[in-house]
Amino acid sequence: MPYIKSLLDAIDAYDADGSQAVLATVVKVEGSAYRRPGARMLIPSYGQAIGTISGGCLESEVIQKAWWLTESGPVVCAYSTAADDDELLSDNSYSFGLGCNGTVYILLERLVHPFVNPLLSTLRQVQERGEGAAIATVLKHTGHTGERMALTAHGQFSQPWSLTSITIQVERDLSLVLEKRKSALHRYIATTEEIEVFLEYIPPAHKLVVFGAGHDAQPLVSMASRLGWEVTVIDGRSQFARAERFPQANAVIVADSRAPFAFNPQLSGAAVVVMTHSLTQDFQWLKSALLSDAVYIGQLGPKDRTEKLLADINMPTDPRLHYPIGLDLGGDTPESVALAILAEITAVLNGREGGQLKHRQQTIHELIPSRRIS
Repeated sequence: MPYIKSLLDAIDAYDADGSQAVLATVVKVEGSAYRRPGARMLIPSYGQAIGTISGGCLESEVIQKAWWLTESGPVVCAYSTAADDDELLSDNSYSFGLGCNGTVYILLERLVHPFVNPLLSTLRQVQERGEGAAIATVLKHTGHTGERMALTAHGQFSQPWSLTSITIQVERDLSLVLEKRKSALHRYIATTEEIEVFLEYIPPAHKLVVFGAGHDAQPLVSMASRLGWEVTVIDGRSQFARAERFPQANAVIVADSRAPFAFNPQLSGAAVVVMTHSLTQDFQWLKSALLSDAVYIGQLGPKDRTEKLLADINMPTDPRLHYPIGLDLGGDTPESVALAILAEITAVLNGREGGQLKHRQQTIHELIPSRRIS
């Protein structure tokens, strides 16, 4: 289930019965950390927490203290994993002897019925429209911690916030974050106090379109769904393209590959996998994918088979096309093939080569840029 959907479903459930909850959000990371800024966990007044903010190292501590830490309003707490021993370093700053050499800053804020919040409204828009958005959250400014301003994919800002002295700058920087689809951390100088603001890009769920509803497509669809991707399965064979065979898919469609192509909206911004095991269908679906706005296209099958298809299609080389599809993991079961395919797609979407981390010279995660603006 996509993380935004699961989070909002839980929030709606607790809001419906008048309960309170604490929302924990990773807003800044220094050094090494498992989760990146934007990771969230909902801590209800009863029941289990939803989501994660670390690899399991910080959750119990945050859950245990979230309620009394937020008695006076939103607060940002720092959790260091670099020290040798567990200890309280200072007010709202904690240390754990994990040896991970990082510090995670977490914004804790209470949600009180009715749950009305610019962040929640923005998350709902991202989920419902399938479009990214950007939101600014104040991390450091007396009396304003947790205050927000949001920007939709269509350039609409939320209601003005109270920090009028930096509104124009924040609106400009939010627009850049949305355009570049990359979060940022800015420190604005206003009067005599520095205002630290997390400018977060909230992406929509990845889209995967699978042409082919054979048995080997089933683990691919299941695994992609577990990753939170929105999955559409399309096949011209009605005996294969059945919803009961792909319960995790968002849509299962029977379509004649010879008919005029009608799936450009589904393919726009999507990863596409062609795996019908039919030359006729593969020819039509691959040609249509190459003419679409898909961001990744993968063709299952031997290299010479795909090159024959490409010769018949008679189109120039396309860097989006990957064949044979998948990373070289060495497996041959449908599950192993699905793993290799999803691994390659994930690497491409993240701008990575898909190699072994032990050979990587840079940091594992891309650092969020931090700027001081006066």
